[in-house]
Amino acid sequence: MVSPGDESMSRARADAGRALRKRVPRSSHAVWEPARERAPPRVLEETNRRRVPELVVIREARMRASPFAFLRGAPAVMAADLATTPVTGIRAQVCGDAHLLNFGLFATPERNLVFGLNDFDETLPGPWEWDVKRLVTSFVVAARTVGFDQAEGRRAALAVARTYREQLARYAGMRLLEVWYSRVDAATIISLAHGRRRRAVAERLARAEHHTNLDALPRLTEPVDGGGRRFVENPPLLTHVSECGEGWIEEVLDRYRSSLPEERRQLLARFRADDAARKVVGVGSVGTRCYVVLLLGDRDDDPLLLQVKQATTSVLEPYAGRSRHRHHGRRVVNGQRLLQTASDIFLGWTGDGVAQYYVRQLWDMKGSIHIEALSPSDLVQYGRLCGWVLARAHARSGDAVAISGYLGSSDRFDRAVARFAEAYADQSEADYAAFRRARGSPAGDGGRGGSANQRKGAEG
Repeated sequence: MVSPGDESMSRARADAGRALRKRVPRSSHAVWEPARERAPPRVLEETNRRRVPELVVIREARMRASPFAFLRGAPAVMAADLATTPVTGIRAQVCGDAHLLNFGLFATPERNLVFGLNDFDETLPGPWEWDVKRLVTSFVVAARTVGFDQAEGRRAALAVARTYREQLARYAGMRLLEVWYSRVDAATIISLAHGRRRRAVAERLARAEHHTNLDALPRLTEPVDGGGRRFVENPPLLTHVSECGEGWIEEVLDRYRSSLPEERRQLLARFRADDAARKVVGVGSVGTRCYVVLLLGDRDDDPLLLQVKQATTSVLEPYAGRSRHRHHGRRVVNGQRLLQTASDIFLGWTGDGVAQYYVRQLWDMKGSIHIEALSPSDLVQYGRLCGWVLARAHARSGDAVAISGYLGSSDRFDRAVARFAEAYADQSEADYAAFRRARGSPAGDGGRGGSANQRKGAEG
């Protein structure tokens, strides 16, 4: 039973959120005005300085594939731009890179499929508005990239913003533990699909269930004479490099163990490390140090594949403040545990004296969409899912009551953010054209509605 005092406190927080509209009108979120000193090339060059030089060319090639791939690869540019936009001052643990492909399927420790955020490299406490604007913008840019018309992109943008607002209101009325346990599971996803799409969605979920360490074993590794297995070379995407030799594996795993709960340390101790290699992943992450480590149990068909991925300073830190975690791997892990419904049982952090890393399983029933396979109605439905889980993520760490009070029950915020997304999509496309010209590519190549291969490249 909710006491009168509790109701009074909730009303006060909602009233405080509504009062913020005087200082930051909801309509103000529609405005995009580039700063006079704005310099995307300088921002991108700065992010390249922290990357492995020979991999930067791969990163830039992937960013050239399409306007959407460019948006994916340039979170630092948008972070700098978002820092100039209006905010209410209400903070939450934010993703920091909430574009539509950083959502997807993953497994809970109980081996149930759920849908949620799945990338946390840039996570940090910050303004909730930044995540919403990057997510909505990503839908507009993706719609344009695959050739949808302006109205179709706008419908998807509005669906994301509206669902975020409506779900935030629902979470604002929940008890804290109800918010924490809330999840979007496979049954929910199937129920949202209609007609023939329901079967296609069910098949996609079934494929994700088989996307496991055991499935990865024959795809990424091969047997070694005398027993054990070894990663199959696929340069430059998967290569054995001198820095991840036997001593490096021992050092990284030893430091990693200390970040795990005791029962997970005991489980990890039952595996032996067999091999390690460098692996290129994603678009924005290309060039940072990323390795895969193969561990085997008592049998060669009993694998554990771990991804050891470099964690650097969040792109939000210059604008949202420094993380309280000095170890950026720990920053990523803490943010993931706050924002995700359930996290990988092997999630932890480590270092090697050169870089800081976070660790997770490489394949653990993960699944994501391919934007070129979506129809306009699919994009709208997918937008609702993303808006829903972003609201849930923010409600776990932020003041859902105050945010919901600010957003209100009208569509004023939805329409404002959709207009911002269209304006910023124009800006991002202009940045993309300039990026291609600077690297000797025709500005029109790979642009709106580019080839199927270019769109596939945007998926990384």
